[in-house]
Amino acid sequence: MVGVLVLALFAFVLAQSLFFIPQFGDLDVGRDVSSYYIDNSLEKTGSANIVNSIVWDFRSYDTLGEETVLFAATIGIVLLVRRRKI
Repeated sequence: MVGVLVLALFAFVLAQSLFFIPQFGDLDVGRDVSSYYIDNSLEKTGSANIVNSIVWDFRSYDTLGEETVLFAATIGIVLLVRRRKI
């Protein structure tokens, strides 16, 4: 019974989120965010390079998470591929 309720809740949330997806080909997607970054990057971060200010200052936690996943994947591959001495 609990599984059915969880599934129904998940389906409801998924159906509601479909209303917030922009239409295919909509040119106005992300315009507010990009204009904010362009207008405020030098003032808020002190970096003249907009790309660096977005990656390292505005989205630093996201970048840290991506690097953590990359590091964990590399360690996993090394552990799987290395030869073990018996």
